Amino acid sequence: MTPSSSAKTEGCYLVIAAGGRGLRMGGGVPKQFRDWGGRPLLEATVRAFLVPEMPPLAGIVLAVPEDRLEQALGWRFGIPCQAVAGGDTRQRSVALALAALPDAPGAAVMIHDAVRPFPPPGPVREALAALAAWDGAVLGEASTDTLKRVDPAGRILCTEPREGIFRAQTPQVARLGLWREAFAWAEASGFEGTDDVSLLEAMGRRVKLIPAPGSNLKLTTPEDWSRART
Repeated sequence: MTPSSSAKTEGCYLVIAAGGRGLRMGGGVPKQFRDWGGRPLLEATVRAFLVPEMPPLAGIVLAVPEDRLEQALGWRFGIPCQAVAGGDTRQRSVALALAALPDAPGAAVMIHDAVRPFPPPGPVREALAALAAWDGAVLGEASTDTLKRVDPAGRILCTEPREGIFRAQTPQVARLGLWREAFAWAEASGFEGTDDVSLLEAMGRRVKLIPAPGSNLKLTTPEDWSRART
């Protein structure tokens, strides 16, 4: 599907990859199901996309651990929401969630991390609007760190310029037909991406970077959790 062929849209869907076990957080409960303001973090993340400032959604699919399916299916968001058992990798979990969506190739699909409960409405809308001219879009924060390239022994080889370097965030956005094509290609070729749009990049597709604030945190470690609470 080319960007020009996507003028006829078929709604907007949200896919959240939440199939991991969250071991780095500790505590015995997957981090996406830990309490966050009186509800599981995953549920809070979904609800962050349902505020008036966000684009309206046609539906949601959550990829969760199999033993959490009943819990996820019990949540009510006022729009259609499905839950599927995740796979053995994040990439496989996302592919399973995409397969559960209606057959609407032109629909915009946002793929988001379960543990990013602060998605910024402005950049999210900008990413969706970018699909009129681009194959995909990804939110990202400009790097403010000095970047060092090192060898396996830890010796610094050089200092990399940080201009034009961004930390990728989510949501990451493309049309459903292209997402399905990309994940099928990755499975057939054995390609494992470090994020979702890296599949599009590997296929030679054009992906636009949408600047987003650092407040779009990913809560991976106890330190992340504490920082987000302050």
